[in-house]
Amino acid sequence: MALDKLRSREIERLFQAILSLQSEDECFQFFDDLCTIGEIQSLAQRLEVAHMLRQGATYHAIEEQTGASTATISRVKRCLHYGADGYRLILDRLDGSKQE
Repeated sequence: MALDKLRSREIERLFQAILSLQSEDECFQFFDDLCTIGEIQSLAQRLEVAHMLRQGATYHAIEEQTGASTATISRVKRCLHYGADGYRLILDRLDGSKQE
């Protein structure tokens, strides 16, 4: 399973650090230090692609609105259908439906 490949002491510490953040401002501070602007934008873009795919948007519309490549859109779509359900979990929470 892909999640098993991800597990390490360093990654667990990273996730614990993220879980300890208590506000959006703290998130901005931490991620500004941790990542480049491009890395943060890529993560945000993938989340937006996932949101738009769930809304039924076409690849063309997603490309146009987000600037994501078709390869990125395809990867996110594959994760939505065959992944660990992380996108579903977060998008449900962001959409307020809380269906876990």
